[in-house]
Amino acid sequence: MERSRHICAFFCVCAVLTGCSTTPAPRGEVKGMSASGKEMAQSDTNRIATIAMRDNLESLYLLMDKLYRRNPAEWRKTGTSREESIKRVRAAVAQRQAWPGLQGQRDIKALSLALSPEFSGDRVAALIYSSADMIVAAHDGKTEFFLIDGLDAQHIYNAARNIEIAVWLLGSRRDSNGKVLLLADDISENGRNLSFEREFGKVVGRLDLMAEFLTEKYRRAGITYVQNLIGGSFLQFLPVR
Repeated sequence: MERSRHICAFFCVCAVLTGCSTTPAPRGEVKGMSASGKEMAQSDTNRIATIAMRDNLESLYLLMDKLYRRNPAEWRKTGTSREESIKRVRAAVAQRQAWPGLQGQRDIKALSLALSPEFSGDRVAALIYSSADMIVAAHDGKTEFFLIDGLDAQHIYNAARNIEIAVWLLGSRRDSNGKVLLLADDISENGRNLSFEREFGKVVGRLDLMAEFLTEKYRRAGITYVQNLIGGSFLQFLPVR
């Protein structure tokens, strides 16, 4: 009887351990944009560009929150709380308004000023706003795209390179006191935190993929036309009775 209880307990433990080892840790799930009537006026390319723009802006806003947490002195130059400062930057980007601390500069001029060692304003707000403004400018000043819209692949490719340059300057430039412009990635004896680089990398990756996709657009349209033409003549079922 005692031996049976031990055997039963053994198998119960094995079952628990097996369940723990085979159950994957939650990693989230893919989420698309909500359906809307606007889709009727969008091609596949328009839809992809709209989704990529949404995700790139959300990546920048996530980076803004992370940068504010590592550099709390910056948001105090803009608002009474981190949340208020984030809200103000998001509103300026959404409404295509100039950011007050950037002397009326937009696009790459604003980005250059935000990364200047002499800049004394809220550098986090300036960096994220100017990065977002530059990306939107590369998309012809729009964040949603429809059938009447056209995009320049080279402009979007250039935006990806500008983000790469900004990230390099952020980690290499020093202010007058010899300190990095903003605390971001950290490699020390306590560990490695490269979350900033990874999130910026996502933005660069989306921009590069969008640029490459746009270069394929017209060529693929011609190929699809020929495929449909050939298919219409030779790939039809034949009557059997």
